[in-house]
Amino acid sequence: MRTGVIRNPDSHANRGQGPVAPPRADLLFAQPARPGDVTAEVARFAAEGVELLVIDGGDGTVREVLGALPAAFGDRPPLLSVVASGKTNILAFDLGVRRSWTLDAVLAAGGRGRVRTRSPLEVRREGANEAPLRGFVFGVAGLVRGTALASELHRARVFHNTSVGLTLAGAVGQFLRGDDAWRRGEPVTLSVDEEPARGGARLISMATTLQRLPFGMRPFGPARHGLKFLDVDAPPGALALALPTLLWGRGDRWLAARGYRRGDAKRLRLSLEGSFVLDGEVYAGGELTVTEGPPLRFLTP
Repeated sequence: MRTGVIRNPDSHANRGQGPVAPPRADLLFAQPARPGDVTAEVARFAAEGVELLVIDGGDGTVREVLGALPAAFGDRPPLLSVVASGKTNILAFDLGVRRSWTLDAVLAAGGRGRVRTRSPLEVRREGANEAPLRGFVFGVAGLVRGTALASELHRARVFHNTSVGLTLAGAVGQFLRGDDAWRRGEPVTLSVDEEPARGGARLISMATTLQRLPFGMRPFGPARHGLKFLDVDAPPGALALALPTLLWGRGDRWLAARGYRRGDAKRLRLSLEGSFVLDGEVYAGGELTVTEGPPLRFLTP
């Protein structure tokens, strides 16, 4: 199986080594110095007939590769595999990939193993003639603030699932202490499929196509395929009581009566002046459409 590797030399686990020599002479091996270089490398892999594309990096590297796939491979993307070497590896967690699934382990598997299917989110700007952004966790308002908290934790050398848990705890703590910025939320207009749009301040609005999150959290409800969303008014009602119910996927009717909505969708339309986050990267807001992209196959242990 023709195999190509996109290795991020600046990812958390790879940074101490920097650029390295290809582990095998028959591999296509790329170590892009900048995110923008990923597109050219993925196009080169497609031209060389790559059938298995290994992504050795964190969620940001995955996002860049997935965004480059349609232009390079069209509607026939290669089999993918993720080596979790970033500060955050939420897709790898969902796929059941652990630290033992190294680049050497993927190459030794030779394309054999369990294949799981996941569909990325696609985020488009209304009226823009550009390729959609692709990722797995989209969010506005509180998720943007939470990303800033996560960056502080990373600087303190707190990574992986621990940073996810501490980010959540820090966000809740700031809200319960009465932090006005958190309580005010951000103005967002959101429409779900063909339902009328709802405007107003939001504590957080999120979407994902993932099925499992760290620590057994289920803010979108039970694990299932498809685009799932969470939309919370600001200020939310009875947050201290609602949080355990929300995070572990229970109490939809009770939560909805207090400004917490979640469910499934084919399409989300958002209008926001603030920023949004996609897999840890912050982008300028505007008029956005979020949909579920075509399924991709991932080779896993």
